[in-house]
Amino acid sequence: MNGLLVGRGAELERLVRVLESAVAGTAGVALVGGDAGIGKTRLVTELAGRARELGFHVLAGQCAELGDTLPYLPLADALRGAEPAVREAVAAHPMLGQLLPGVETAPSSGLTQQRLFGSLLGLLADLQPVLFVIEDLHWADRSSRDLLVFLSRMVQTEQVCVVGTYRTDDLHRRHPLRPVLAELKRLPTVTSIDLGPLDTGEMTDYVATMGEIEAGELGEIVARADGNPFYAEELYAALAEGDSLPDGLASLLMSRVEVLSEPGQRVLRAAAVAGRRVEDDLLREVSGLPLDAFEEAVREIVSRGLLRVTGHGYTFRHALLQEAVYTDLLPGERTRLHAAFARLLTSPAELAHHHLAGHDLAGALAASVQAGRLAERLGAPAEAHNHYDQALSLWERVDDAASLAGASRVRLAFRSAVMAADSGDKHRAVTQLRALPQTSEVSERLAYYLIELDDQDRAIEAAERAVATATGQADLARALATHARTLTWSPRHTEGERLARRALDTARAAGARDAEVGALLTLTIHAEARGDLARAHDLLGVALTESTGDLALDLRARFHHARIHFEEGALHHAAAAADEGVQLAFESGLKWSTYGTDLRFLRFLIYYVSGDWDQAEAVAASFGARVGTSPEAVLSSFALFLEVGRGLPAVESRLEWLRPFWSDTLASYISRGLAAEHALWKGDPAAALDHVRAVLDDLVPGEPGTLRVAALGLWALADLGITEGADELAERARFAVTHGTAGHGSRLGPEGQAWALRAEAEWHRVHGRLDPDLWRAVVTAFDFGFVYETARARWRLAEALLATGDRDGAQAEWELARDTAGKLRAVPLENALAEFARRARFAGGQADGGLTAREIEVLRLVAEGLTNREIAQRLFIAQKTVSVHVSNILGKLDASTRTQAAAAARQRGLL
Repeated sequence: MNGLLVGRGAELERLVRVLESAVAGTAGVALVGGDAGIGKTRLVTELAGRARELGFHVLAGQCAELGDTLPYLPLADALRGAEPAVREAVAAHPMLGQLLPGVETAPSSGLTQQRLFGSLLGLLADLQPVLFVIEDLHWADRSSRDLLVFLSRMVQTEQVCVVGTYRTDDLHRRHPLRPVLAELKRLPTVTSIDLGPLDTGEMTDYVATMGEIEAGELGEIVARADGNPFYAEELYAALAEGDSLPDGLASLLMSRVEVLSEPGQRVLRAAAVAGRRVEDDLLREVSGLPLDAFEEAVREIVSRGLLRVTGHGYTFRHALLQEAVYTDLLPGERTRLHAAFARLLTSPAELAHHHLAGHDLAGALAASVQAGRLAERLGAPAEAHNHYDQALSLWERVDDAASLAGASRVRLAFRSAVMAADSGDKHRAVTQLRALPQTSEVSERLAYYLIELDDQDRAIEAAERAVATATGQADLARALATHARTLTWSPRHTEGERLARRALDTARAAGARDAEVGALLTLTIHAEARGDLARAHDLLGVALTESTGDLALDLRARFHHARIHFEEGALHHAAAAADEGVQLAFESGLKWSTYGTDLRFLRFLIYYVSGDWDQAEAVAASFGARVGTSPEAVLSSFALFLEVGRGLPAVESRLEWLRPFWSDTLASYISRGLAAEHALWKGDPAAALDHVRAVLDDLVPGEPGTLRVAALGLWALADLGITEGADELAERARFAVTHGTAGHGSRLGPEGQAWALRAEAEWHRVHGRLDPDLWRAVVTAFDFGFVYETARARWRLAEALLATGDRDGAQAEWELARDTAGKLRAVPLENALAEFARRARFAGGQADGGLTAREIEVLRLVAEGLTNREIAQRLFIAQKTVSVHVSNILGKLDASTRTQAAAAARQRGLL
């Protein structure tokens, strides 16, 4: 490779900017595409050098032509070749350690892929700043593609830069990388770079750096290379060796191979069958040469620049060279070499590849099954599914297939279906399971996947069959537990509760802890729905006494434990339970699994409700705004509670990202409800009302979520000064109180009751009735610990008291609300309270010296000792704007220094 980078200055500068952005705390992804030989590797190598100069740890891994046979190959490659400091950090993340050679993979305990992804996030956070380069994405396995998408969305504020390279000329219309690239390139933090050919001047400069060359030859190389640096290097090497220049790159490459001695060609052909890389001892064995002859042949190949020495083996100088040599092999020669590698390899995935290419179907079947089992343990369910399916496709063509596989065809097909489901393709899993004999185990999994696909009727049918065909007590327990779950939200829910009790007894007798906990959780839901919270807590206490060995189930139990406490208003207990669950999720690398995510946003809500908004903001920082799926949109929506409450500029950007997901009911309920609140604070009640009506159109009448949305709609109508539609909104809220669908006749929790009272009070406000008793009841209802909503209700109570002439009572409530709003830094509420105080002409209402709410917010941070730059970062505003605010503050408080201003603020009680 030429040492000087020519003609790629602009592209390198764009990549360096991504690095610099990562240093500043905005993670980025860059995708570098171009034809083979165009200089992608040279460019990212230069970038890696710049990254090291900036203090980055550099991880670099390469995908291989074997494709989906080797899961997580680029990650394993990066960790294997990493610097010692990285290898030491990997020790703290055992899931990643399993990718390294010589480390035994642990038996799978469920959610292995999520644990692996979570572990990698933890490693990157430990090492930051980090540059992670993945080369040759066009060969990436499914799990590595999933990993790239995961990192692109989830690494946002960390000092991390991910760079991937791929061949554009390899991406046919149905190539699996195409949709991934299309998805990622829509993200604003993804930089897409397409490397085109070097122009004539750049190519001339590039060739001139290779060494002395006559003008005529230089012109011929530039003309023939067509802007491709690799082609130019090969042409130069051929001329330097006195060769003529054949037509076409493949012919040129082979002309350089043909000048090798016969042993050299023999070794290079064997290396081509191995792939882009090959270990020294393996290549020697397959070549069949004596040691001296082998080493002489390798020395010749390396001296001509066809192979490079890397670690304990060799790498082709370029993938195009390996492809040219492999393509030139005779069919029989290719088969024999593949068979030779298969006899020596120990990696099941590589064995399967070489056995299949060598037409050894029995060996391919056995190795495919082994590779599938290994992929399962590594957390690569898509690859495991593919390996198992490959074995199944060979089944009828191999004698004694069951012995070779170590399992029956039905058993292998069952595992294939489970792996399809674990990789996210539940429809494929259902199709495969339906094709199998309907044993209890098969029917139970079928029911489980169907309920997750919201196909309740077929799920119930499959679950009934699972119960009817169960032969052992453990199978019966699991079938009963799943059947009970399918009935929980159906008209047959009472039957489901009986089945759950039976499942519990059966599971305990059989020692099936997973089925026992599944039954306990279903019984918990039923107890909660009846309002028997003491029973629900007792059941959860039993479920939490010991691990099931199924991390997903253990996290689910902890989530419900925290959720029930939260919904009954026991915030202290909810926080403790959520913390326990979040800790388990982090320790097991499952913070991004379904229940790991649920636990984290529940913890966020507990912080938000209890008034610990700084902690809530810290948690919300991980709720990325750059969403691409409905689950991501739901998670992102929760951050709006805090951002709208504080009036942060991030609201508008987040709402823009969420807008395409408003067809998802939950994402719409949260984000459009908060968009309505945001519009109300901005003085646009008409827009707020549009959001409210859209959300209510999606909600089933009677859903408890109707209460909050209806209350916001009534607030909007009151601000508009119109009564049309108010009665309809009030009736929707009242119906939710009397016919709520939260459970089977379930009662509203404290928050639901408070919102019901709030909706009623807002309805009276629409009709011009400011009733202090109604608003006092709202304050009391929210005062179970919901700090912010209590303050907002005090604002309305103050208005109602003032309207009845009770100025002292109004000012007392206003002061309580203002104090809370100040502590929360709830700027929109502070502004509303300041405006109310101005209209009411409260005594002491100007104790703030005429400071605006934003100026008071800046003043608090000045008093903490923050610089203008730090204040700008905290409040997401320009540093120049902070400077203007500080100047205004000094003038209004008659202070000459920031210290004097802080002292004056303390004297006036502003802090």
